[in-house]
Amino acid sequence: MNKEISLRKILPVMFGFFIMGFVDIVGVSTSYVKNDFAGMNDTMVNLISLSCFLWFFLLSIPTGMLMNRIGRKKTVLLSFALHVAAMIVPLIAYDFTAVLIAFALIGIGNTLLQVSLNPLVTNVIAGDKLTGTLTLGQFVKAVSSFLGPIIAAAVTGSFLGWKMIFPIYAAISLLALVWLWLTPIAEQKVASADISIGHTFSLLKDKYIVAFFIGILVLVGVDVGMGITFPKLLMERCNLPLTDAGMGNSVYFLARTVGAFLGGILLMKLPERKFFTASVFVALTGLVGMIFLHGLWAILACVAIFGVGYANLFSIIFSISMQRVPERANEVSALLIVGVAGGAVIPPVLGVITDAFGSQGAAIIALSIVWLYLVFLIGAINAHSKKA
Repeated sequence: MNKEISLRKILPVMFGFFIMGFVDIVGVSTSYVKNDFAGMNDTMVNLISLSCFLWFFLLSIPTGMLMNRIGRKKTVLLSFALHVAAMIVPLIAYDFTAVLIAFALIGIGNTLLQVSLNPLVTNVIAGDKLTGTLTLGQFVKAVSSFLGPIIAAAVTGSFLGWKMIFPIYAAISLLALVWLWLTPIAEQKVASADISIGHTFSLLKDKYIVAFFIGILVLVGVDVGMGITFPKLLMERCNLPLTDAGMGNSVYFLARTVGAFLGGILLMKLPERKFFTASVFVALTGLVGMIFLHGLWAILACVAIFGVGYANLFSIIFSISMQRVPERANEVSALLIVGVAGGAVIPPVLGVITDAFGSQGAAIIALSIVWLYLVFLIGAINAHSKKA
């Protein structure tokens, strides 16, 4: 009976990680939007990612404060409601302004979700099973990200075209909301003073936390930039139609899913710093390959290599950061989620670069240059490990 009660509480919480993966549809959506509106260049269409990911910078720490006031479950429920609202907007009006509003709501909802869902897991899972459960949650999120481009391509023949994905996502988000709402979860009380904006940003006085924070900015920015650029790269070099090119993102997300699974096994045997080093250079190999190769299968192989290398870097930086200041873990978590705003910074820059050079290959070169920061970060992680 106890096991059944536990599963009854665990499953609706874990389903939240599937909703969290909806934010990754921003990548392939930019290609569809550019195709739908004549005369739109990459600089303008990449503003979609800015409208989505800017909120991680603005709202992560205030969300932590809100969560302390209203509770973790209510914060997650609010995030689901915002996802439902976001998916309805393009069905009411479909123009570029409506798209920006929709993805802004997705970004706000996802900010609330990423800040509050992991802490909510701790209320339904015993401590000795927490790490494995959070890893499973990231796997569920990766599956959601993988399915997004497939669903968008599958519904292109429907009466709404690719936009049919919005009512599908709205229905799934509503299901998640009702399921969790009907599930009783006891939460421990948290003092509202635990997180404040000034106290959280004081963590940046630590040079290692600064380095790790920038690492998160780079990781998320490159990830979103890849999701936006890769379909257009396939269209440019391989003459693929948009529906087929959008499927290229599923190859990327599938590789990340496989990489996360393999990483979970290897990290039990290898030191984090060694695994981080290997992963950074594996991903860099995939990026460099995409600069020079032009065949479809070669490019897909390169993005798969990049995805495998990328898969575990976020969780490694997150883990090392928490170990750095364990007594301020809540604030470290909120600060690092602010770093997800990297998805708002790098893609608009890529749009300007692409328009200036007239080639998606220029965007891949730019991503490779930005990625070199993670090569630098290897030194910081090794130095931190020696002092730990």
